[in-house]
Amino acid sequence: MQWKRPCPSRREPVDKQQLLERYYSRLIALERKVPLTAETYRFEIRRFLDWLEAENLSLTAAENGQKRIAGITDITRYLADRRRVDGIDSRTVAKAISALRSFFRFLEEDGYKGSDGFASLIQIPRHANRLPEVHRKEDVDRLFSFIDTGSSMGIRNRALYELIYSAGLRISELVSLNIGDIFLSKTVARVTGKGSKERLVIFGPEAAFWLRRYLNEARIELLRGKISKALFVGRTGKRLSRKGIWKNYCSLALQAGLGTKLHTLRHTFATELLAGGADLRSVQELLGHAELSTTQIYTHIDAGRLRDSHRKYLPKLKAWSAGS
Repeated sequence: MQWKRPCPSRREPVDKQQLLERYYSRLIALERKVPLTAETYRFEIRRFLDWLEAENLSLTAAENGQKRIAGITDITRYLADRRRVDGIDSRTVAKAISALRSFFRFLEEDGYKGSDGFASLIQIPRHANRLPEVHRKEDVDRLFSFIDTGSSMGIRNRALYELIYSAGLRISELVSLNIGDIFLSKTVARVTGKGSKERLVIFGPEAAFWLRRYLNEARIELLRGKISKALFVGRTGKRLSRKGIWKNYCSLALQAGLGTKLHTLRHTFATELLAGGADLRSVQELLGHAELSTTQIYTHIDAGRLRDSHRKYLPKLKAWSAGS
């Protein structure tokens, strides 16, 4: 099914907001992107359009006037600026390029002149398969020890971070959890992952303990008589946001002297499962990975730990290698 519509005259200036809204509608209706991905793409394109304005460049032939129409070289400059100014890595560049390719396909199919072929010209760079950061068990314990569980907010935070760590959840999966998704007696949760795919995850007794305290004590205080189906709520009684969870985690991580990437708890969960003898397929199911190859990166982490141990306990290894 093609995104086609009558092609009106393009002599009037392009309204940026209307363009972004039509693009967002296409992402949802035709590309079947989940709302979070569609919002990320729209945000990236808004940033790109703002950059064009700052550079006095035109998006299409219809806007031309005194402006030069942007070409593939300008798009390359934009991506270079994103790297230089925002300090993004190759993975984030790849996401930005995916958004740009999608946007230029939209422009071509919507009848805008001046954007023909850009979608096929922009190439996604190959990125190095860096091993994800993981914490040691004692680091996680130290991290959680900084949570003040003497308050309703602290009990909530301890419960949600224990759940992320114990079940290997993505932050988007955590914030979308509802009360009906938690089965405390069976220590099981029903989560909605990427592509709106549901799966069941298991969490441990520590997470169950703090979840029970949160549900019986803290959540009631935070809601203050309000009704909500959301599992984790903020001080106003509304569903807790990704940003709020991340900000709280950053504060804890800095106190503990650890990296501020919340996703590290998920990486640590997967690595500990494999180190404990879990098979790769089971870990794939628990993490909600569509491809087994995505899960296999954690086997490399475990191999790296083995190598470190080998060198630690065989200190003469380096000398043997040098002399051979």
